[in-house]
Amino acid sequence: MSDFRLRVFQAVAQHLSFTKAAQALFITQPAVTKHIHELERHYEQRLLERRGNRVALTEAGRLLLAHAETVAAAHQQLEDQLHALRDPEEAAGRLRLGASTTLAQYVLPGLLPAFQARYPKVQLTLLNANSEHIAEALLRGELDLGFVEGRSKSRDLHYELLLNDELVAVRGATAAGPPRLPLPLAAALAHPLVLRERGSGTLEVLEFALRALKIKLSNLPVAFYFDNTEAIKAYLEAAPGALGVVSRRALDRELAGKLLEIVPIAGLHLPRQFESVWVQGQPLTRPAQRFLSFAQSQVKAIA
Repeated sequence: MSDFRLRVFQAVAQHLSFTKAAQALFITQPAVTKHIHELERHYEQRLLERRGNRVALTEAGRLLLAHAETVAAAHQQLEDQLHALRDPEEAAGRLRLGASTTLAQYVLPGLLPAFQARYPKVQLTLLNANSEHIAEALLRGELDLGFVEGRSKSRDLHYELLLNDELVAVRGATAAGPPRLPLPLAAALAHPLVLRERGSGTLEVLEFALRALKIKLSNLPVAFYFDNTEAIKAYLEAAPGALGVVSRRALDRELAGKLLEIVPIAGLHLPRQFESVWVQGQPLTRPAQRFLSFAQSQVKAIA
């Protein structure tokens, strides 16, 4: 069993806050302080620099954090292997999923209840972040399995196709309805644009397509960058004349309710792929294997 004091230290190092660490671990802030002081007395080293309400790791703290993460990973691997020995057919243990925003909002939530019903002993968490942050979290060992979109690839990660997707231009619904003919590219790009933020797979796909057409995003009238699709849709409903670019899978409710409408653009086609991803050369844990197989089987119904 791992030392609980190391878990407390990891939480403080992750949040750089005693208060947030206490909230994450469901203990009191004085208890967090007590555990950190015990570690510092044991190692006779300052592990944290306290500057008012801010916390920073010392060199000794960074060394201990690396050790604590290794211990935590070994402990989890032992638990997974013991679960597998007890019941080779059943998945149990921790499963830390990460998904880029579109997948986390519009694809995975529909899969999770059925997976939980089938594998009730899997302790499931889901991190929602953009594709760049999911890749970074995998490489730091903070996730077991990720799901991303976009064109960038890391040589340290392994990617497999999960589901095809398409980005579309969209605007607030008009009395005339969607245009019958595609808008000329230049006319469409003259509208105020509402886009996803840097690091998102959605923006990356758009930039790549524009670059192929020798168009720089920096030369276009971008009204706003948002870190999630729901904010883009809400903005478009309130901003006549603005144009956004989002996943077709994110628009079912708004299209049915005639709140938004798709605007075809001549010469601009934005297909992309949703992919499962994990660390290259690192075997998936049993829960991750089970979830990947389950997700692959389920998305065939929505492909």
